[in-house]
Amino acid sequence: MKVGKQTIKLENTPKILQTSSMVGPKEKQGPLSIYFDLDTQDIFLGEKSFEKAESKMMETCINNLLNKASVKNEDIDYIFAGDLLNQCISSGYCMRNLGIPFFGLYGACSTFCESLTLASLFVNANYASKAIAATSSHFCSAERQFRMPLEHGNQKSPTAQCTVTASGSAIVVKKEDGIPGPYVTHVTPGKIIDYNVTDMTNMGAAMAPAAFNTIAMHLQDTGRTADYYDAIVTGDLGVLGSEILVDIFRKEGIELNGIHADCGALIYDHDKQDTHCGGSGCGCMASVFSGYFFEQLKTKKMNKILIVATGALMSTLSSQQGESIPGIAHAVAIENEV
Repeated sequence: MKVGKQTIKLENTPKILQTSSMVGPKEKQGPLSIYFDLDTQDIFLGEKSFEKAESKMMETCINNLLNKASVKNEDIDYIFAGDLLNQCISSGYCMRNLGIPFFGLYGACSTFCESLTLASLFVNANYASKAIAATSSHFCSAERQFRMPLEHGNQKSPTAQCTVTASGSAIVVKKEDGIPGPYVTHVTPGKIIDYNVTDMTNMGAAMAPAAFNTIAMHLQDTGRTADYYDAIVTGDLGVLGSEILVDIFRKEGIELNGIHADCGALIYDHDKQDTHCGGSGCGCMASVFSGYFFEQLKTKKMNKILIVATGALMSTLSSQQGESIPGIAHAVAIENEV
């Protein structure tokens, strides 16, 4: 049922049955280390390229998800997945071995909430009884595609972020009476918001206005206030983008300090790890939600969260042609009680 201008209330409140997360060596050294299911110290994961390594990481993460949920491949109706690489090759090549009907998605770093939205809508509408949402990113494959080869050793701007080497996935199933959540209760798809930022090394500034627009629209559509949630979690704004978001809300008379958290700011230790403004990438929100925040929901340390994955929808070609960076953000409300 549509609520307000952009939000959909999921009347059948599909349940997130289980999640899975896998990270690389730098992410394993961060403060959320204990919450990730799997990790690797080999950035190649035994493969011959970074791209093949990323695909293997996603496949490993999804297989771990199926094992944790005691579900077989053939029990999954659809899988919604994406990544940062051209033609979503990490996801596409990963699916060769899974045998599950596949929707390939591209929303840049917003892809996890996009995939979780669509998986939840399919289950809510009874088009599926079990659906998977998954994404991945890899520092080395992203550097090669969007910036410079690692061998170049180029210096990064202070506003730059570090693409997270990680994958995260979740199984969404039909709600069962008497079986506790967490449940997906609302989704708010975002609009393209473009403030004419052209600096590829300042993704936080490009995406923060989109995060503001989607969160504000979600609150307006649902009639909720920000403090309804235990946490409003963005995916990839990093340290600077988070400050911009909080500042925009403050100018609107809404205080997010103490409520807002950002996965890109949480995944690394900024005092000990050289990550500039924090993390980004499809795997950032996916792994931090599937690891840390899902654990908070299961243990009821948090009962209501709004996750808002943000994406910068540019390409190397558009940037070379002088185009600005369009931002997008999708929001998913997840609650233990409905």
